[in-house]
Amino acid sequence: MTFMKVMVPIKRVVDPYAKVRPLADATGVDTSGAKFEINPFDEIAVEEAVRLKESGAATEIVVVSIGKSECEDQLRKALAIGADRAILVETDAQLDSPAVAILLKEVVAAESPDLVLMGKQATDDDCNQAGQMLAAKLGWPQATFAAKVQVSGSSVTVTRETDTGEQVVTLPTPCLVTTDLRLNEPRYVALPGIIKARSKPLDRRPASAVQAAKTTMTRVELPPARPAGRTVGSVAELASAIKERGVL
Repeated sequence: MTFMKVMVPIKRVVDPYAKVRPLADATGVDTSGAKFEINPFDEIAVEEAVRLKESGAATEIVVVSIGKSECEDQLRKALAIGADRAILVETDAQLDSPAVAILLKEVVAAESPDLVLMGKQATDDDCNQAGQMLAAKLGWPQATFAAKVQVSGSSVTVTRETDTGEQVVTLPTPCLVTTDLRLNEPRYVALPGIIKARSKPLDRRPASAVQAAKTTMTRVELPPARPAGRTVGSVAELASAIKERGVL
């Protein structure tokens, strides 16, 4: 058996290499003039899905994003990487992880993918929750922090990165896998792919009633400035300085 369909949720985030600052009233991040990209972990998921298709383990890749019309730019990039079609669930609402999981569950119900492949977390909020919550709502087996994904028949074997080393798990399909940094390196998007992406289908759907956020952002501020470094002349002086700080 080969996968008939792989679904990859992607999120529009501020370029992770850009420097951002809080708004003057500390209610959020100032994104004026900022460049936006696909969340890096999600782009890794798109790349892995394309590799599965190139190897014959997948026959269709559907990418989905939730948000405003501007998300189309990131969906088109995913199509240029190699996805077959895209879905934009349009909403202006501020979403937290539980609300995202609910909306993605509706898309999964409509699309019936065999595998949901998504980034382990987003670089803007770093929650690392949406994948786990979606799997729980679907009642699907899940493997997080994937460093390697192998397909064999109707099962997926995932090598997971953990704090104590690697763990290998095998899941029956349908299942959900979240990607880590070492899974792959996304390809450069060449001009032919960009041109092809323009003609690939992108379906816009209104979001259903959005669940009220369970989390609230109270304040956004810069981290405290790091103190200046200090040069020491010997290991003994270093040890003494560490003891002065109460570390040893």
